[in-house]
Amino acid sequence: MGEFIVEADGGSRGNPGPAGYGAVVSDAATGETLAETAEYLGVATNNVAEYRGLLAGLRAAHALDPRATVHVRMDSKLVIEQMTGRWKIKHPDMKPLAAQAARVFPPERVTYEWIPRERNKHADRLANEAMDAGLRGEPWKASASTAEQAGGATGTSPAVGREEDTAAGAADADARAARAVATPSAGWAPADMGPPATFVLLRHGETPLTPQKRFSGSGGSDPSLSDTGREQAERVAALLARRGTVQAVVASPLARTRETAGIVAARLGLEVAVDEGLRETDFGAWEGLTFAEVRERHPDDLNAWLTSPDAEPTGGGESFAATAARVAAARDELVAAYAGRTVLLVTHVTPIKTLVRLALGAPPEALFRMELSAASLSAVAYYADGNASVRLFNDTSHLR
Repeated sequence: MGEFIVEADGGSRGNPGPAGYGAVVSDAATGETLAETAEYLGVATNNVAEYRGLLAGLRAAHALDPRATVHVRMDSKLVIEQMTGRWKIKHPDMKPLAAQAARVFPPERVTYEWIPRERNKHADRLANEAMDAGLRGEPWKASASTAEQAGGATGTSPAVGREEDTAAGAADADARAARAVATPSAGWAPADMGPPATFVLLRHGETPLTPQKRFSGSGGSDPSLSDTGREQAERVAALLARRGTVQAVVASPLARTRETAGIVAARLGLEVAVDEGLRETDFGAWEGLTFAEVRERHPDDLNAWLTSPDAEPTGGGESFAATAARVAAARDELVAAYAGRTVLLVTHVTPIKTLVRLALGAPPEALFRMELSAASLSAVAYYADGNASVRLFNDTSHLR
């Protein structure tokens, strides 16, 4: 009975856009490459391409030995977490692919591991070769592949806008993963690209903690809106009702965002969907404290946090790097789900700043250079070729 390692990757040059996958099967004991597979998929999303790569890799391993045990390694934390059952699969395009992958081998013979992108270069190169070949109108050929010989070095046509990792797993893995969070490609979107997916980003209204400027993330007391916060939400609702452009409402699962979203959605006649990826950063032991109190009690941890996106708040909180990876994965799923539509995302300071930062291609330290007020509106548009356009930031005119 064989023991195989399957490394798989997928990408989309746009989201959706021209997409492809690559997968490698190797001997677990010797590291010898036993099979390579890759395919151009046409237009598809990043996540679908990742799942297609997983499915192809498992099928290639099964063809070699249907009794084998398999260890899957991918740089998509989303796929890894969903296949292990730790994350729910929400998108209808991915559910059947995940189900097919789960049936290739008995579940007890397959294990999953997230790896950094730099350790998945062989499969990444195969995916890029398949996309390059497909765009030339040619099928990918294993005989022409240079992936193994080149050590999986990044090709000249990297998969732009691909889904990167969500926040889960070991802290060091999260930190490395977040450095590779995809940002949209640069340039102007062509006029024939069609309407973008437009995210209107609403920070929730005030809570009792907001005026005191206390850390309030996803690991604290989960406060509801104050009277002021509810009034702010009503004002946002009135503005968006006058505009009449919002077609769907999605909220973070925390109480303050769901309450804000509920007030707005009721005025617009819409239902509220909840997305776990939009929750605020977990600030660990800092929850409920002011900045000055954290400075007094945890000075070294605070200094590290202010200088590195990989640093976690005291007590096992979530780093900004991990938050960025999680938010980027949620962004990709939402862009695919709401292509061509305008959706209101009711969320928090860090997710909104992160979406803006990624759209601009700005470095992590840009988070500390943005001011985001309670009940403020921002907006980012995402085009089919992967381009993004920041259209509004921290608008509070409706509150005056």
